[in-house]
Amino acid sequence: MPLKFFNTKTRRAGNFKALKKTVGLYTCGPTVYNYAHIGNLRTYIFEDLLKRTLLGANFRVKHVMNITDVGHLTDDADLGEDKMEKGARREGKSAWDIAKFYTKEFQKDLKALNILPPDVWCRATDHIKEQIALIRTLERKGYTYLTSDGVYFDTKKFRAYGVLVGKEGLRGLQEGARVEKHPEKRNATDFALWKFSPAGQKRQMEWLSPWGVGFPGWHIECSAMSMKYLGATFDIHCGGIDHIQIHHTNEIAQSESATGKPFARYWLHGEFLTIDDGRMGKSEGNFIPLHLVIERGINPFAYRYLLLQTHYRKQLSFSWEALDAAEQGYRNLIARVAALGSGSRISAAESGMTKDVKNAFEDDLNAPEALAALWKALKSATPPSQKTIFALDAWFGLALKKSVAALNKKTRVPAAIKKLLSERETARAEKKWLLADQLREKMLKAGWQIDDSPTGSTVHKD
Repeated sequence: MPLKFFNTKTRRAGNFKALKKTVGLYTCGPTVYNYAHIGNLRTYIFEDLLKRTLLGANFRVKHVMNITDVGHLTDDADLGEDKMEKGARREGKSAWDIAKFYTKEFQKDLKALNILPPDVWCRATDHIKEQIALIRTLERKGYTYLTSDGVYFDTKKFRAYGVLVGKEGLRGLQEGARVEKHPEKRNATDFALWKFSPAGQKRQMEWLSPWGVGFPGWHIECSAMSMKYLGATFDIHCGGIDHIQIHHTNEIAQSESATGKPFARYWLHGEFLTIDDGRMGKSEGNFIPLHLVIERGINPFAYRYLLLQTHYRKQLSFSWEALDAAEQGYRNLIARVAALGSGSRISAAESGMTKDVKNAFEDDLNAPEALAALWKALKSATPPSQKTIFALDAWFGLALKKSVAALNKKTRVPAAIKKLLSERETARAEKKWLLADQLREKMLKAGWQIDDSPTGSTVHKD
């Protein structure tokens, strides 16, 4: 089965064809002025599923992720304050220290959620030279103009501007109020490539450029760094759905104007995590960092398990009750896998389950369908072996082998009890209720309580 992804650029799902055996993958990283919240992390988990699916389909992947540590302003109109400077003032530290601290915290979050790290981490502040060179190329080709506060890209000169958003989306951008906030812009959609440091003000992060002392705009970093490490044209560019209208639209404009070549061939975007009927975000003041989830005693894998139950292109409403239910579901999954035999024989049923799981992921990362296929096999009369489940976990990323080992070490469920539990599950699946009750009584007499749920049964000492 060929890989199939929904491409934002074409607005339809289609078969994926890589340029080479090694897939070039660029994922927009965090602006490191504060903690990433779990809404941000939903995007990184969807991108992790994409990477795992590519690897499972026998592609090699060169994955590049940026760290935005300068240039991301608080206002999309290219006005406002640099978020790094704002974070530094909030905490009484230097912008450099803020960037270093929150980069490490973000990387800790990725590790806690078993998200595969990129092959290349690239910080905006380490690539000022590349960004200046790209702006000079655009200047030489006639795409830029100067205002009192910086160098701007003239979007009217790029005929394909707005290809990601379509005609309706582009009309909305053009009719927006951003032009009123910056009267020197020629067009509402024009954006800053380089911003001058404010007169009489010494910024913590500023550099000398051909146009004056200042700092790069937010969008230029991703174009400069992605093309440095992946080439002018590469396979896949990802991010959150909020990046479509401005950030990714502007990346395409400046990159293709500079090179005359197609930029990214496939664009994949993850939907919002919502809370209280609105998007979760730092600007909304309702964000939940992962460390708060962990401090409440919740396994971070419960959050990953929660996300697997909803397709990445559908909004997901967050609640603590839903997360608690997901944690119970994850515990049940671990207990069910722990109760399996560790044999290596692959049955026809196991082969079918493996195919179903892979097919689901290869069909636009349909994690809910893959998870359903896994549970269906686990509840069957002939459940798969642990070896098969652990192999399939390379797609899910739920750290099942490690979690099963931890559970076995903690509970030490005897082999005889595991056997009775497995026999009872088979009896229940075959609707042999009398036999199931008899097996339950045997376990109770041995001192083991049984917890039944829609996702399976587990045992614990009474």
